[in-house]
Amino acid sequence: MISGCNNPRSIVICISGMAGCGKTTLAKKIAKKYDLLYFSGGDALKAIAIKEGYSSTERGWWESEQGIEFLEQRRQNLTYDRKIDEELLKTAEKGNVVLDSWALPWLLKTGFKMWLEASPEQRARRIVQRDGTSYETALAAMKKKDAATKAIYKKLYGFNLGQDFSPFDLILDVNNLPPEEVMRAVSLVLDKLLIEKRCA
Repeated sequence: MISGCNNPRSIVICISGMAGCGKTTLAKKIAKKYDLLYFSGGDALKAIAIKEGYSSTERGWWESEQGIEFLEQRRQNLTYDRKIDEELLKTAEKGNVVLDSWALPWLLKTGFKMWLEASPEQRARRIVQRDGTSYETALAAMKKKDAATKAIYKKLYGFNLGQDFSPFDLILDVNNLPPEEVMRAVSLVLDKLLIEKRCA
């Protein structure tokens, strides 16, 4: 609960961006700072992958051969993603939540939506730091993942992931910002636009 709020209004924050942009790190920090729940579309999809027989527990799994294989399976069977998105929408209706999702910015009618923009090269470097793989391997796998992910949501909902920014309230270029600076910049916006309204 935020200090000073007697009857806090429910808020919903949705964070999106391509793989390796730092959206999961930011979403978790926001949830912790503002005492909100956190849900990840990627984590939910990983849970489905495990049920399908994949071993999706190691770091960097999405960029692995198995991760890319599961992406192709999702592209052939869109019910996986549709089911996850329906669950995330139900979660958003309950409020006071931060959602880490590719599709929700286009599906949510309310909430504060932000996109983190980073170049493929910068995202690959972050994946190297996160997973300990080589830069060349990370960049090649990331490009495959980007293409497959964009194809899934184009086929399922018709929007162009990474090109259509119309749903977003905030677009932040994070190429030259470390995670702590990203959090600082986003906090300034949230404090002004959302938290004050929550306590009004």
